Amino acid sequence: VQLVESGGGSVQPGGSLRLSCAASGLSLKDYKITWFRQAPGKERQGVSCLSTTDGSSYTANSVKGRFFMSGDNDKNTVWLQMNDLKPEDTGLYYCAAMVSSCVIVPVEGARAMDYWGKGTAVSVST
Repeated sequence: VQLVESGGGSVQPGGSLRLSCAASGLSLKDYKITWFRQAPGKERQGVSCLSTTDGSSYTANSVKGRFFMSGDNDKNTVWLQMNDLKPEDTGLYYCAAMVSSCVIVPVEGARAMDYWGKGTAVSVST
């Protein structure tokens, strides 16, 4: 199983980035993908989760209205569109796959994940 993130970079506050997570060795029809981020010195935080089959999802309050997930089962890829970026959005962004429902992300967080990517860095600063 491989999860490969891409699309990170450096932007100014108010800017946008679109992260991609390409999965191989598993099907998005069987797994839900969650985006996590980890700022320096902080714990990994679940940001957004999406099931491409039943439409269930989770979005952290800190990014609601700014971050949006989408996915394509045929491409086995999910995306995280990040708008109106703020300095506090800076960190390493990881995608992770799990069989459980997105509803457990705010409760179990990283413990619920079965597979992880290596991350892509996002930096928001003036």
